[in-house]
Amino acid sequence: MQMTTTDSPLAVDFCGLRFDTPLVLLSGCVGFGEEYTRVKGFSNRDAGAVCLKGTTLEPRPGNPPHRVCETPDGMLNAIGLQNPGVDRVVDDILPTLDFSETRFIANVSGSTVEEYEQVTRRFDDSPIDAIEINISCPNVKQGGVAFGNDPEMSARVVEACRRATGKPLITKLSPNQTDIADNARRCIEAGSDAFSVINTLMGMAVDIESRTPVIGNNQGGLSGPAIKPVALLKVHQVYQVCRDHGIPIIGQGGVASAEDVLEFIIAGASAVGVGTALFYDPLICRRINRGIGEYLQRHDLASVMQLTGTLTLNTPPASRCGC
Repeated sequence: MQMTTTDSPLAVDFCGLRFDTPLVLLSGCVGFGEEYTRVKGFSNRDAGAVCLKGTTLEPRPGNPPHRVCETPDGMLNAIGLQNPGVDRVVDDILPTLDFSETRFIANVSGSTVEEYEQVTRRFDDSPIDAIEINISCPNVKQGGVAFGNDPEMSARVVEACRRATGKPLITKLSPNQTDIADNARRCIEAGSDAFSVINTLMGMAVDIESRTPVIGNNQGGLSGPAIKPVALLKVHQVYQVCRDHGIPIIGQGGVASAEDVLEFIIAGASAVGVGTALFYDPLICRRINRGIGEYLQRHDLASVMQLTGTLTLNTPPASRCGC
């Protein structure tokens, strides 16, 4: 991505959209943009973009409880895409959002390729700034997992959504697949403008007294600091495919500090998602932004965009196996 002239060292250019900071509030963590507005001091202006809750064609009630379970250094969730349906979101919810505060990104989900295309087309005729395709949701029984773990199916979904919109298209990639870089390559060929890397890892928690899964859906998506090392590696791998095409990445997975954000950007991300950390510290973005600014000053950098993809890999001695 080419660096653009900006009046703020934290601002980034993402698919032609200006983000005032590299931070993105992740889908499912802030509802439809209003989740934390009742918290004193919270402001969507502290994020460069807000990704809205996953939306399907028709309303969905979601999964049976329990839907959330705390784990060591993380959280399991299996909400099941509970949402009021795309017509309600576009007609009733989007008009209540203040688009002068930040960028808003829709999150599209579906059980079929056709549903993805229909929901995307509906959002195309709306003020939404960009569209994220959730092809890798690990806690729904149809769609998500099958699409996100199969490069051919991933490409088919992207191709269909590309036909339905001229807005920036962001594909959310699953870590639960054999070759994430190959999947990214196929999605670029199908028309993806950007990527979110990564979605949650699949996990389980067990109630030893009842000998049953804690999560009503049996399994759910693991998020939080526990998955950060995996997410960093996946961002680096996808960046190898994206850098020559000018395709930006929203890096995400376990971000809870300015240092975490900087690691993702150095590994190849242009923007960085904050999710699970918001549940225990709704005001964390303000502190993260301050920390990024201090780092830039300390290293005499004019823009955070100068850091993207600056990772220099170690060259291990030939005698080492690297295991």
